[in-house]
Amino acid sequence: MPIEPITETRADLTLADAYAIQAYNVRRRVEAGRAIRGCRLGRTSQPRQEILGVTEPDFGVLIDDMFVDDGDQVPVESLLQPRVAAEIAFVMARDLAGPGVTTADALTAVGGVLPAIEIVDSRIADWRVQLADTVADNASAGRVVLGSRITPATAVDLRLVGTLLYRNGAPIESAAGAAALGNPVRCLTWLANRLLPPERGLHRGDIVLSGPLHRL
Repeated sequence: MPIEPITETRADLTLADAYAIQAYNVRRRVEAGRAIRGCRLGRTSQPRQEILGVTEPDFGVLIDDMFVDDGDQVPVESLLQPRVAAEIAFVMARDLAGPGVTTADALTAVGGVLPAIEIVDSRIADWRVQLADTVADNASAGRVVLGSRITPATAVDLRLVGTLLYRNGAPIESAAGAAALGNPVRCLTWLANRLLPPERGLHRGDIVLSGPLHRL
């Protein structure tokens, strides 16, 4: 069941505190037998950052039981207050860790890109979230549906890759890859430099979601 915003009772909650809460709960999941499969980024659009008064994205951790096969149904009752976004997913071909990772480093570490639909789901009641609430809540990670066709990352200009999201056969949202920090690869670069030791870096086989390209 959803909880009230943490920042309403802990106004002094820092971003570092929020990431510590996130890491604690991810560690609990892993100790219970789950596996980390990658990361998801949020707040990667500049207009979104300006609205929220932040200057960088946030991130959460993808766990193995969050992944849904293309074509499978997701029971609404298994989630709290889900929202949907189309994104670009990176499949890592080799490990990538900062500091000093460049866009070229990130691009050559990627095995390919996939279309993805992310189901984000806040554990904070009514989505009344500040940045620290979202981060503590594992960046609102819920479920991930990956497409079945991998394209080499260097075969397309990811800034210009378009997405068109349909609901019940009708198009409702469109966007381009440039909505994510101007270039989705910059999202990957930021994340690799943010995940410094002793935190887990990006590993071969990990999935990294670029962040929503349009409104949820």
